[in-house]
Amino acid sequence: MKDRPDLRQERFSDLEPICQRIREKLASYDQYNFSRRYNDFLKAFFDLCQEYDSLDDFYRICVAVPLEMTGLVCALYLHGEGGKPLRLVCDSDRGFLRRPESAPHPVRSHHEAYENETSYLVPIYSKPPLGPAAAPPGDEVWAGGDGPGRVFGILEMRPLGDLSEIDKFFFVKYANRIGYNLHNRLIAQQNVDHLKFINNLVMDIEHNVIVPNMYFKHIFNQLKKKIDELGRLKAEMQRLIGPDPDHDAAEIDACFRQCDEIQTDMRSYHQELVKHHANVTLFLESLFRREHFERGHLVLRPKRCFVEREVVLPQLEHYASRLRAANVTVDRPQNMQEEELQILVDVGLLAQVYANLFSNAAKYAAEITSHHGIPRKAMAYGRELVDDYPEKDRQGVKFNVFTTGPHLSEEERKKLFQEGMRGHGCKDIPGSGHGLAFIKHVIELHGGSVGYEATPEGNNFYFILPVPPLSLPPALSGPAS
Repeated sequence: MKDRPDLRQERFSDLEPICQRIREKLASYDQYNFSRRYNDFLKAFFDLCQEYDSLDDFYRICVAVPLEMTGLVCALYLHGEGGKPLRLVCDSDRGFLRRPESAPHPVRSHHEAYENETSYLVPIYSKPPLGPAAAPPGDEVWAGGDGPGRVFGILEMRPLGDLSEIDKFFFVKYANRIGYNLHNRLIAQQNVDHLKFINNLVMDIEHNVIVPNMYFKHIFNQLKKKIDELGRLKAEMQRLIGPDPDHDAAEIDACFRQCDEIQTDMRSYHQELVKHHANVTLFLESLFRREHFERGHLVLRPKRCFVEREVVLPQLEHYASRLRAANVTVDRPQNMQEEELQILVDVGLLAQVYANLFSNAAKYAAEITSHHGIPRKAMAYGRELVDDYPEKDRQGVKFNVFTTGPHLSEEERKKLFQEGMRGHGCKDIPGSGHGLAFIKHVIELHGGSVGYEATPEGNNFYFILPVPPLSLPPALSGPAS
């Protein structure tokens, strides 16, 4: 059955823009007049791009195809995230570099292909600009944001003397193909990273907000009990001061004392609710920021703060009742009192770090017999200076949270900060194994590191943060004990 003319016309109109581009491409191919070898070059590149999925392998393909097809030495330089300086990520001599190196002089970003004494260098665009006017003026090219003007990096070919004008033209087109593929792979990787981030964020919210929020239910139940008590007490007082004039004054006084006790308890529960609400609000603000979802990872909002005053003590107060219920005593350090040292941190996220450590202390601290022969079940926190951290001639601060109990096994120590890791003997203790993994992630975002130490009476969990310049007092020392 033949299509009606109006339907054929409709389909033709829909396809016309693409058909026009096909005709333009065919005309371009005739003009390029690439040799069979170069056509095979492009076929090999596209076939391999479909065969290999990872970015690392894609970088290898970008330099391996020119090496195998032409014998030319090739190097791939890319800008870091956010338009950072060019770095060498892969070359024909060493392959993929696990640690990219700064681009050597005279390699630089440029919006057009250029030559130096030994090499031919071609810009790699996400999409080539529409014309010369679309490219930024000057030698340095804009390497951030999106759109046709974004330059991912530079493709270097050498030796220059082996390249004809046709070769140079071909490698400009080849760099364009690299740019298209790299753009699509980065978008795909970004989507994967966003999904991973959202999955991790859901675990963060469940672990740091939803589970602790069950404490609200406990306080509400306690309040309901007190309200019921108040109702019974009201009925009793009405009975006592009813029509019978010979009521017992002592009983009435006892009722008033009970009213005072109930009022005190209810005021305490109210204060607990206010503090818990403030804590949950802080955690929600730090986990539900718009920037997290826009960028696909946790984004810090650092500010200078006094760690004990603004982070540790509020969390310690929040967990005080649970530590008491677990019979865990808290040893406060002398070296953090009247603190003058400020650290540059995201208060909301660092508060969750301490919340996880204090929650673990309430759950896992165990009684030991001290070297004085006295039973002890305790938690302590403190800090100490670390020299040459994160690099020589700089300083860091090591924050410690110690708990009494048996040491972790060597196997547990190796996997301690991995997602889902829980120690032996924890089956009957509520937990997901997410807390320490969250701590590691947040501290590393701050440029710090985490660790564990076995101590004479228990276990010390610590993290180290770099000290902001020009903020150290003359002396600062003393770990948790």
